[in-house]
Amino acid sequence: MVLSVSSHETTDLRARSARAVQDLCQWAVSASAKPLPETIRARAALVLLDDLGAMVAASQEPEVTATRQRAAAKSRAQEATVFGPEVMQLDRLQAATANGMAAAWCELDEGYRLAPCHAGAYVLPTLLAEAEARDLSCEQLLMMLAVGYEVTARFARAFPFPAMTVHPHAAFATVGATVASALAQRLDAQTFLKALTGACSMSFAGPYRHAVDGALVRNAWTAASPSIATLSVEWAQDGIGGIAETPYDVFSTCFHTACDPDQLNAGLGEVWAIADGYHKVFACCQYAHAMLEASLSLHEQLGISARANIAAIEIETHPRGLTLTGTKPENVLAAQFSMPHAAAAVAVLATGGQAAFSAAALARDDIAALRDHVTLKPYEPLAPWPNDRPSRVTWIMSDGTRHTAEKINARGGADQPFDEATLLGKLAENTASLFPAMAGVLTALLHREQGVELMPWRACVRRMIASRVSEKV
Repeated sequence: MVLSVSSHETTDLRARSARAVQDLCQWAVSASAKPLPETIRARAALVLLDDLGAMVAASQEPEVTATRQRAAAKSRAQEATVFGPEVMQLDRLQAATANGMAAAWCELDEGYRLAPCHAGAYVLPTLLAEAEARDLSCEQLLMMLAVGYEVTARFARAFPFPAMTVHPHAAFATVGATVASALAQRLDAQTFLKALTGACSMSFAGPYRHAVDGALVRNAWTAASPSIATLSVEWAQDGIGGIAETPYDVFSTCFHTACDPDQLNAGLGEVWAIADGYHKVFACCQYAHAMLEASLSLHEQLGISARANIAAIEIETHPRGLTLTGTKPENVLAAQFSMPHAAAAVAVLATGGQAAFSAAALARDDIAALRDHVTLKPYEPLAPWPNDRPSRVTWIMSDGTRHTAEKINARGGADQPFDEATLLGKLAENTASLFPAMAGVLTALLHREQGVELMPWRACVRRMIASRVSEKV
């Protein structure tokens, strides 16, 4: 067997990547022991409350419930909380697995705008469980969230996929979960590197198309990653792990991504990735959000009676929006990644919230009929970031008249963020029925009120679920 010899350029890129990975690991270990800048702390708190709310919102879905019950049957200790209808304390791995299944289920979790990546959903299931089990403070949790988010987002930027082939949840969830576990266990830089690079070699080759096709294993990648993280950290402590070159070998060589080593170590501690996250009020893939906002503006312009007369819909959208092509989604996940369904549902229901992507919406004959009359076209000319995800929507009425609205850039990103009241309202809506106290406790943590920020995370959790525990008792 003869192996091909790498070009000088490839060899140099591999070496630069390895040095940058080493720098990033050393920075992460150091940064995890320092206070966060106040603006970054606040961003971390918003990501925490938004993603925790998304987990609670998904916790009553039947598949998530089944995963939680299976985790409870396997659990060997009572270390960490699963945020669902039943008050459960499971061992940290089973808790992270159950919460991880819920993390991105409803498509309401926070995401990262500069590369396809939901770093919060990758870091938090493991970090929440480790913080509770190890009695870390709320401030330590926020600090580790921000640092873990940084490492994960930098991997997504450094190793971008040229096309949407491997889903980011599959590619980078093991990175986020392992960083969370390694930080919580205070690994030294060398062991941290072994664990992180070892986890990279166990990334999942999960097809992006699975989201569009409604393959529910797509929602399980954030649930499986805590197991990889646990093993990666344990093995690293035994001296078993990857090497600094492993991320390049996995992503650039095996997954055929590009490689920009500077994204791994340039400006560490100066510019924080978590500041460039986005939040959602629509329960679907962010690539459809500009279309939804344009459609809602048509409802405002034309009034309630117009929806009954829509015969067809034309959508001009960005390249990633053009990947959401399914016209017959078989389940909620496929609906969340279907531009035709999203366009038809918002046209009929005048909402882009969970009601538009529910089983009830999927069963409606009027929405199904309109999906077959949605046409997708490229939006031209496409502008650079942050206006790189636009949509232009045209409703063609039954009498042939046409009405058009355009949205250059959906709300929620760092350039036009939702105000705090909107995000806190979303949190309350997602959590009030199960955990009436949760929104108030997390708001106090965000604002440094009532001494919540000084508490162990374990005590904060007890406050959040107190009313639910009382009801059960």
